Amino acid sequence: MLKGRDLVALADLSGEEILYLLDTAQAMKEVLTRDIKKVPTLRGKTVVNLFFEPSTRTRTSFEIAGKRLSADVINFSAATSSLTKGETLKDTARNIEAMVVDAVVVRHSASGAVRYLARELDVPVINAGDGAHEHPT
Repeated sequence: MLKGRDLVALADLSGEEILYLLDTAQAMKEVLTRDIKKVPTLRGKTVVNLFFEPSTRTRTSFEIAGKRLSADVINFSAATSSLTKGETLKDTARNIEAMVVDAVVVRHSASGAVRYLARELDVPVINAGDGAHEHPT
């Protein structure tokens, strides 16, 4: 239902899509009771966590979720990237996208930064928090 879509704001989702996400979360709860807490949903897919500000719980939650869905998860650190040499947010994200990733999870301190990247990139963008704006996931 949401395959290939951005998840930037709760208001972007229909009631049916929200119920679908809640049903999926309920099904994943059952997976967590198993000895092997993995499903093949994202096998063969690469997800990059683009975190432009410090985060412990959110970054770790997305990393664990990606791995439980069998994705290859890459954690990006702004502190050790070309951003420190003046590369723009857009160029950084486009360079990551050019490496043929399947989705990006973005956390940024500026409100609206995630929606901006969702417009600029051709891969699904998931909002992990953008300033005081929204933290829908």
